[in-house]
Amino acid sequence: TGVIRTALHNMDREAREHYSVVIQAKDMAGQVGGLSGSTTVNITLTDVNDNPPRFPQKHYQLYVPESAQVGSAVGKIKANDADTGSNADMKYTIINGDGSGVFSISTDKETREGILSLKKPLNYEKKKSYTLNIEGANTHLDFRFSHLGPFKDVTMLKVIVGDVDEPPLFTMPSYVMEVYENAKIGTPVGTVTAHDPDAANSLVRYFIDHITEEDRYFTIDASTGTIKTAKIFDREETPWYNITVAASEIDNPGLVSHVPVGVRILDVNDNPPELARDYDVVVCENTKPGQVIQTITATDKDNSANGARFHFSLDEGLSLNPNFTLRNNEDNTASILTKRRRYSRTTQDTYYLPVLISDGGVPPLSSSSTLTIRVCACERDGRVRTCHAEAFLSSAGLSTGALIAILLCIVILLAIVVLFITLRRSKKEPLIISEEDVRENVVTYDDEGGGEEDTEAFDITALRNPSAAEELKYRRDVRPEVKPLSRHHPSSSLDSIDVQEFIKQRLAEADLDPSVPPYDSLQTYAYEGHRSEAGSISSLDSATTHSDQDYNYLGDWGPEFKKLAELYGEIEPERTT
Repeated sequence: TGVIRTALHNMDREAREHYSVVIQAKDMAGQVGGLSGSTTVNITLTDVNDNPPRFPQKHYQLYVPESAQVGSAVGKIKANDADTGSNADMKYTIINGDGSGVFSISTDKETREGILSLKKPLNYEKKKSYTLNIEGANTHLDFRFSHLGPFKDVTMLKVIVGDVDEPPLFTMPSYVMEVYENAKIGTPVGTVTAHDPDAANSLVRYFIDHITEEDRYFTIDASTGTIKTAKIFDREETPWYNITVAASEIDNPGLVSHVPVGVRILDVNDNPPELARDYDVVVCENTKPGQVIQTITATDKDNSANGARFHFSLDEGLSLNPNFTLRNNEDNTASILTKRRRYSRTTQDTYYLPVLISDGGVPPLSSSSTLTIRVCACERDGRVRTCHAEAFLSSAGLSTGALIAILLCIVILLAIVVLFITLRRSKKEPLIISEEDVRENVVTYDDEGGGEEDTEAFDITALRNPSAAEELKYRRDVRPEVKPLSRHHPSSSLDSIDVQEFIKQRLAEADLDPSVPPYDSLQTYAYEGHRSEAGSISSLDSATTHSDQDYNYLGDWGPEFKKLAELYGEIEPERTT
């Protein structure tokens, strides 16, 4: 049949795993002359768990710094197993030792190594080393080979803790402090404490980073760690503050540790109570005495310890109110009651009731509020019908249509009056009869004069003879009842009158004339004073008027007056030949 059987007892795969066997087959029962054929059979031994795990050493040593983080891997260990596959699967455990509560071990299924991890923080100053007994055992046992066991091994691991310069350590992981609101600046809130965990025991300095706005409300003493207030607090605005305090070694400022600090602001009774809302109180005209028309409540910004209990009363400083009264219900509410039978809107439509509210805080605070009570017309069941003034008109018998008709008549009358006044104003005649009726003639020109020979530029006859002025023209908007005073004078008197006297006469006529307009008028006359006895020195009309004065004496006055003598005298100018 060609069955292949083992020829050796207890074959060991770990010693030799592969075998090659040459098989020959012959016909004719193997006699001479028969034919044969051969083949090679490769035989591989499969593994069984017949080899227990073994640690290469019985003692191991591991160095771990005290700054190692909890949960991190600090070392590896491995037990050797000659088997393969699942027969070599391993599990590591810490069976005893003083470090079993500080360290833990797990198995890496890929590499079959034991991974040592840190369960608790290390402290070199408290414990410098730990001893661990680690066991490595197979997880898949074959009881046929149990006599070769046990299939586990134990080794001892000594962990040495390394000293590291650590940052300061606070005595508590967090702090909670309290301070009253309205406390003065500089009031102590609490103290934090930290120390150097190293053997050097360096001094510690405290500070607040002031990263957030809340950090600016507090200061800290760098040496003692005492936290103080830097601002005035208002619990109703911010009841709680969270800050972070830092501590560092003076010898090594780079090592810094932080701790959170919560500050609770305690309440002080500093807010008086007030009405919970603006109440719209209504009393019916047909109300009865003792009827409750409104129930009021109050609120307080302080907490319940300083303002939950309210007391309501009427202001004792005022006279006794004959219309309404107040009843304190002893449950932080109060009721407003009527004191008489009927109220009339025609007599008084609004009442004001001052209410005094006090709290139960220490010290107690109070405030005064005024309730406005309106008188309204109500139905029999108490529902408000109306509180408006139009109800008074209805009671008087005037409907809405009648009111509209009255207003329309008033508007029409006003329109007629305005139209009449407009027509009267449009028919008025102009104040001035013609463009020539002016009180004053002003001549303005900017032409350059012709010098002494220009005798036609301006006629000064009007100044010399006031009779040349134009007669006064009267306005047609004024009808004189008295005949105007005569403004004409004999020509002989006007020729000889002085200009100053002429102005005085005109002023008197203007004051006494009833026909002039009833407002001030301005009349301007140019007056240069009395005529000089020396006569006029003007050159006007000098070219056309012959003068009888002899100017030949100017030639005797010297060369300075030579030119003047030539102009006015009969001396011929010298000619240079």
